[in-house]
Amino acid sequence: MSAILKIRYSGEVAVVDISGRITMGDASLALRDNIRELIAQGQMKVVLNLAGVTFMDSAGIGELVSGYVSATNKKGNLKLCQLTKRIRDLLQVTRLFNVLPIYDREEDALRSFV
Repeated sequence: MSAILKIRYSGEVAVVDISGRITMGDASLALRDNIRELIAQGQMKVVLNLAGVTFMDSAGIGELVSGYVSATNKKGNLKLCQLTKRIRDLLQVTRLFNVLPIYDREEDALRSFV
């Protein structure tokens, strides 16, 4: 199963609910395109809810970093929340856990924008 991305809004914040596998190909391209489109539309506050992500490869990790850098370069913010244990471990091994803004709960990520 490839990744499924659904965008919803909580006030000024775009929340992208992601489920499935983020791997090289359509899934990582969809993630990149969604993030870039939100930023191009002027959406400067984005939360990626990763609660439903079952697997992520290096392409998926690259798109998380790319999205974060793109948002930051446009004076925006991209934050991650609700990582599964597998994804949390992956980001710790790659040392991105200390680089990317990560929150245990979506409510905490949303509140951090205030």
